[in-house]
Amino acid sequence: MAVNLLDFDLEGLAAYCESLGEKRFRAVQLFRWIHQKGAADFEQMSDLAKSLRGKLAGAAEVRGLVPISEHRSTDGTVKWLFDVGGGNAVETVYIPEDDRGTLCVSSQAGCAVGCRFCSTGHQGFSRNLSTGEIVAQLWFAEHRLRAPGSAERVIDNVVMMGMGEPLQNYANVVPALKVMLDDHGYGLSRRRVTVSTSGMVAMIDRLREDCPVALAVSLHAPNDALRDQLVPLNRKDGLDALLDACVRYLDKAPRDFVTFEYCMLDGVNDAPEQAQELARLVNGEAASRRGKGRVPCKFNLIPFNPFPESGLKRSPRERVTAFARVLQDAGIVTTIRKTRGDDIDAACGQLAGEVQDRTGARERLVQRRAVIPIAAAAGEGAR
Repeated sequence: MAVNLLDFDLEGLAAYCESLGEKRFRAVQLFRWIHQKGAADFEQMSDLAKSLRGKLAGAAEVRGLVPISEHRSTDGTVKWLFDVGGGNAVETVYIPEDDRGTLCVSSQAGCAVGCRFCSTGHQGFSRNLSTGEIVAQLWFAEHRLRAPGSAERVIDNVVMMGMGEPLQNYANVVPALKVMLDDHGYGLSRRRVTVSTSGMVAMIDRLREDCPVALAVSLHAPNDALRDQLVPLNRKDGLDALLDACVRYLDKAPRDFVTFEYCMLDGVNDAPEQAQELARLVNGEAASRRGKGRVPCKFNLIPFNPFPESGLKRSPRERVTAFARVLQDAGIVTTIRKTRGDDIDAACGQLAGEVQDRTGARERLVQRRAVIPIAAAAGEGAR
């Protein structure tokens, strides 16, 4: 099969061109044609040497993803379903805002983490996406949405918050991030590229060294007992280790805070007492933090988007507002996420695509729900 040039960051493309006997500047030219102009036909790349175009023909290609469907919301949100082969499809969402255009990108076909409130996790897991499949989502969306003949960028904010846990696909995600950040590619600011993780401590430390971008962490609980049930990865490291990793990350991060995402679940994690516990946790006052000091952060409270398999309900608006007020009174910047794309199932936690579950994740989630009543942990403290 021909080499997919979307799989390469600039250094990788330079190495590939060198293997063809070409100099680095040819790789830069090629990279610009692909990512800045959206070109896939080598014959369109007029300033490439004819000899190089001849070498690329048949040996390489710019292979994007095949869109299965496109849905547009009344609020301007656009959702695409892309075929990634093997009976799998992933979803990508574009969210237009007054000051920016945000693309929510998937990193896996399905997800193996199995967070209780996420429809993607309930669908199961098939495989990691390649670097090219991750980049192709941005490549397609940017040039699909851009006005004909315009060089003005449409997407200036990318969030790795689509299907999958990005840090479980680290080897493919990092080169994709580098393509997004490269001035010869999409030229995005590190502040405008966000990786969202459910809390893989060791991988947060690696990302800090390899490609520090903005960091968002799916927290969703003020103590280990409850988070163990909502976010199964918590059983490996726990909140103390996770918060310590967040503080370390900020040494090299482009922002001076970590965003904590908190999905508001009716009767599970939305009580005022839990908000107080959360404030003590991140302000370094909780016993479990052992006086380690404050975690610079802001909270993004997310209204839950119900789906039948979860057995969970959305917190009433007034309870979400009261929860936010407790955090704000404790000096923590807190926002309530405005839901977007509800009418096309493009809101947070709704992305599901179509996945051939190769790990039995769906069955394990059903079993865990049957044997662990989630409400039992709602009032328990940290371990």
